[in-house]
Amino acid sequence: MSAVFITVAPTGAESTKSDNPNIPLQPDEIVAEAIACEQAGAAMIHIHGRDAAGKPTLEHAVLSEIVAGVQEHTNLIVQLSTGGSVHDSFESRLKVLDLEPESCSLTCGTVNFGHDVFSNPLGFIEELYQAALDRQVLPEFECFDFGHIATLHRLLDRFGAPKQGAVHCNLVMGVPGGMPGDTRTLLAAQAALPQGSSWSATGIGRASIPVLLTAMALGGNVRVGMEDVLRFSATELVTGNAQLVERAAQAAHIAQHDLADAYHARRRLGLIPLASTP
Repeated sequence: MSAVFITVAPTGAESTKSDNPNIPLQPDEIVAEAIACEQAGAAMIHIHGRDAAGKPTLEHAVLSEIVAGVQEHTNLIVQLSTGGSVHDSFESRLKVLDLEPESCSLTCGTVNFGHDVFSNPLGFIEELYQAALDRQVLPEFECFDFGHIATLHRLLDRFGAPKQGAVHCNLVMGVPGGMPGDTRTLLAAQAALPQGSSWSATGIGRASIPVLLTAMALGGNVRVGMEDVLRFSATELVTGNAQLVERAAQAAHIAQHDLADAYHARRRLGLIPLASTP
């Protein structure tokens, strides 16, 4: 059996307690979710910060508190969002790398988020990628549409692959304004990625199940979490991020894949030497 790994995105920048009271917003809540998600099978955590009022923030004090708690209590790969919210400045998004996470998200193009616009012009994308290369932070190339995959190829052609040796991509599907979250689109998007790249898929809202099952059938990794989905079914709210990780772990078992823990996911992504032992 092949091994796949699960990333959990517990918070995001949009949803609030009024949308689902179980979403973790404060650092202690996020750390508690990280612990539960590692136990359920997650290997990586994608982190957004919120201020005391629950609004999205890229303040280093908040992000540092979350990172310190996750690193103290889990072995999860820490990935910080450089997307923040659609209202964050390019400068504040770049400064996330000053915290020196193991990994960061790197969105490969502008996309409509419903009535908002998530702006990622090429100049900023290139600056962010160069900064990640300089700091040896592994980027996860987030692609919301096929044009973003073309930009990914352009980045690699111009600047080369990350120094870790892995090109890791996340296909984000089902965002209003981005590519749809269906089997046909996922097959085409995965085929368009750079040859030999590592990849995950994320389904937003109702796209979560078809994207999860298709990615597992293809042997891909997956991202789940309350950043992306707040309902477990048409009649049930998600009770916590671990519930979504558990469902992904069950899908991996049904698809006859082993689950890679954080140590083995790090090896695959070049975050630790292949010759090392647990």
